[in-house]
Amino acid sequence: MPIFAVSPEIFGRFFSSYHQHWVETDAAARFLVSYQHWLFYPIMAFARFNLYAQAWLLLLSDEYVHNKKWEMVASAGFIAWLSSLVAYIPVGPWGNWERVLYLLVSHNVAGLLHVQICLSHFAMETYHGVPYKGEEDEWFRMQLATTLNIDCPAWLDWFHIGLQFQIEHHLWPRLPRHNLRYASKLVQEFCKEQGVNYHMPKWIDAQFDLVAHMKETAMKARDLKRGDAGFYESPIWEGLNAQG
Repeated sequence: MPIFAVSPEIFGRFFSSYHQHWVETDAAARFLVSYQHWLFYPIMAFARFNLYAQAWLLLLSDEYVHNKKWEMVASAGFIAWLSSLVAYIPVGPWGNWERVLYLLVSHNVAGLLHVQICLSHFAMETYHGVPYKGEEDEWFRMQLATTLNIDCPAWLDWFHIGLQFQIEHHLWPRLPRHNLRYASKLVQEFCKEQGVNYHMPKWIDAQFDLVAHMKETAMKARDLKRGDAGFYESPIWEGLNAQG
């Protein structure tokens, strides 16, 4: 099971269409999720290394990837370039440890990008089941219910690189980021007319919302009990599977 959980509805056992296998809440997952609100930022500091691993796991699998050979060449080229860069860094009294420190710090700073992406999704609603069944969960409303924006002045757009406008990105995935702020104004006006909530907290407020939401799920993970199937189940899982 993944290290993080933003909804207790995944506790138990479910089939991941992304990973193409069954995912179970084992003892390790239960422990990690139970403390995810403490582990989130430390893990995000090293999340980029996981992206490298996931990229190669995908490229070396049998799953179809567009231009897979070129993707492998590009990924290998990046690793070669980064290795050369680190190897040529002048070192002082600490020797090669300074090169390791550079690699860690540079990737820790890049972890801010991962935090930014999670901010726009983790604290919002999650959707389960068949979508678009009626007016209350039609496509536009769903994007607004499951995504938030970050309120920041225009001079900080360089820092957020457009990721602070996740709502507009979901509505128009190919819209250039220099147009996202203008699109945001249009969407806000439309939401006011239609009575749809447009959630756009400050950056620090979004951090508090994220941690609070993850803590809420973590507390529910601590209440999980081991079921007959060998994995940890929740009352929600039992209800969905007509048990109990």
